[in-house]
Amino acid sequence: MLKVGELAALAKLTVRTLHHYDSIGLLSPSARSDAGYRLYDRNDVARLQSIQALRSFGMSLADIGLCLDSPAGSPLAVVDRQLAELERQLHETARMRDQLLRLRGDLAAGATPDMSTWLTTLEEMMTHMQTYETYFTPDELEQLPMYHDDAAKADWQGLVEQGEGLMRSQVAPASDAAKAFALRWLQTFERDTRGDARLVAKINAMAMVEHDKVGVPKPLMDFVLAAVGELKAGTWARYLAADTLARMRRHSATRGHEWTGLMTDVQAAMERDPEARSPAASELARRWMDLFHDMVGTDPSTVAAFRRATASEPLLRMGAGLDDAMIGWLRRAMPGPKAA
Repeated sequence: MLKVGELAALAKLTVRTLHHYDSIGLLSPSARSDAGYRLYDRNDVARLQSIQALRSFGMSLADIGLCLDSPAGSPLAVVDRQLAELERQLHETARMRDQLLRLRGDLAAGATPDMSTWLTTLEEMMTHMQTYETYFTPDELEQLPMYHDDAAKADWQGLVEQGEGLMRSQVAPASDAAKAFALRWLQTFERDTRGDARLVAKINAMAMVEHDKVGVPKPLMDFVLAAVGELKAGTWARYLAADTLARMRRHSATRGHEWTGLMTDVQAAMERDPEARSPAASELARRWMDLFHDMVGTDPSTVAAFRRATASEPLLRMGAGLDDAMIGWLRRAMPGPKAA
């Protein structure tokens, strides 16, 4: 028997999701412990496999419930459907490979492919790309205008083009033009995530790995991060001393990349262990404080000024993926010094 946190971790779901499935009668645990904890057996895990498989086909939770109570929802039927979908994906991948090999052959031979060849390649490529689906659940994708809304996609394409134009013109990240661009980028990001720290953390993690697939090449991403840093530096300067600002710049250059992965780990741990009681939670809090002290030091007055700035200045929180819930969780996880 598995506890809800154990099943969530193994299935790469959140505890909140399993609680929701229970509340709507989609997946109720077969037993409860003496302390009232949900306990899931083999049949429950098999049903969860079917639920997640049907969700991957775009089926709503209400329709999944109906399907699972019909012959089409038997474990055998669902696995057969998954196999058919996998065969389709393998066929598409092989077709994409063949198309790229043909295109490469033309280019290597010095030929100029015609428009239909390029359009076919583009169509195959767009069919093959499933980047967002790898990082987000169907429910989360519905909350991301940048994924499904044409107007939002156009806004982001405009931002990408503006950023690339600034780079071509060799505009410095510290310039007024670059900082205005950075502000627009942050505001659009805030709009399209509604400030949801969970979505922000996932998008940041995706963008770090999938630069080109999400349409933001690494040089442009580096420029955006530098411009955002310069934009926020002006606000930090109202609260922090010059030597602390210099320390933060060094931290950004040497260890700043560590924050994205750490926030992703913390978000996942918050779902598995909401009360932050596990040794894993304590270890995450320790990692957090190590990174935080590397960034601003340990002087109490500096730490207090940093906290005052983040609490008072919305700009400093934009795009960070940090919210009050995460801060509270980290403080519960840290038995000694409190988290930043």
